[in-house]
Amino acid sequence: MQGRDGNGRQPGLYFHSSHLIMRQSTVASVTFKEACLRSAIAALVLFVCPLAVFGQNTVHYTATTANVKYLFATAEPVAHLKSGDILDTNTLDCFGNVLKKPGDTLSLVKGDNPLTGPFFVESAEPGDTLAVKILDLQVDGDSGVGAFAPGFGALNETSYTPMLHPPLPERIWFYHIDHAANTATFKALDSDFSVKIPLHPFFGCIGVAPAAGEARSSVVPAEFGGNMDSPEASVGNTVYFPVNVKGGLFYIGDGHGAMGDGEVAGTAIEVPLKARVQLSVIKGRTIAWPQFENDDAIMTVGAYRPLDDALRIAFTELVHWIHQDYALSEQDAYELLSQVGRIHLNEMVDPNYVIVASIAKKYLPPKKK
Repeated sequence: MQGRDGNGRQPGLYFHSSHLIMRQSTVASVTFKEACLRSAIAALVLFVCPLAVFGQNTVHYTATTANVKYLFATAEPVAHLKSGDILDTNTLDCFGNVLKKPGDTLSLVKGDNPLTGPFFVESAEPGDTLAVKILDLQVDGDSGVGAFAPGFGALNETSYTPMLHPPLPERIWFYHIDHAANTATFKALDSDFSVKIPLHPFFGCIGVAPAAGEARSSVVPAEFGGNMDSPEASVGNTVYFPVNVKGGLFYIGDGHGAMGDGEVAGTAIEVPLKARVQLSVIKGRTIAWPQFENDDAIMTVGAYRPLDDALRIAFTELVHWIHQDYALSEQDAYELLSQVGRIHLNEMVDPNYVIVASIAKKYLPPKKK
């Protein structure tokens, strides 16, 4: 563990920066006119951009193979943020960035889904909600990876779905990332076919420390979030998590460049990411499962096996949300969802399967104030 300063910060990994106002060293030769001009400029900045000054601190943190985690758990935070602060950081891909070229094998991988974090958010207490607004995600590199892993995948034998036949053999695909075109290129291994796939970067892993002192593998999705493999965890959306421990202890990882519904072969286009998110605490708002929201829809997560129970969790949570925030009775909300509700099968390969249920806001009454 690296040494820490008096504020518990790790040298070289952590700092705050307030936008627009910068420290100025005192210079004895500054004239009275120059001092007046500087004061006038500072006053103008405060008048025009008060939110930028007071509500937009940025915390920078660099994740490396040496400091990632492999559990969603209560652990020593790598950085502290205040509610409303922006986190500027990065994530490794699910293989720890070790698969670089044809011939590399999964034996090089030290652990699945390395996590960046945890991040402590001041004022977050159990019973609150942590809101994570995803501001920017960029693929960090020119290559992505997909792979068959023995014992993993929707059409493969697994420990939960045993088969008598041998598992599919390990195979690895590399995807060229074209940043200018915003695409990744699939190249078949057994023919000369190739096709470009639009990029849609998102966090495969995003969540908080679980309740009751639990430590959960970074492969597992559950009430705390985790390995939800939700394309909804992308720019323009806000994710809400139940706060289970003081500070929330927020983690991210497992960057995806794009992914089909179900993630059926077990991987997406696995990529490292550069990420920028805003963390805010909603005091006194208590939720049981993760939620997503954007300008057009509200969405709820269900993660469990069998798949029908994941669906029941997601829709039950959505009924509760509509009743609580939009003033429809639970029975009216239930009936409305039967007509206009949507489901998205995020993945059916992890220890729990994940479904996101949603409703467009155009079908809802005005939100309660």
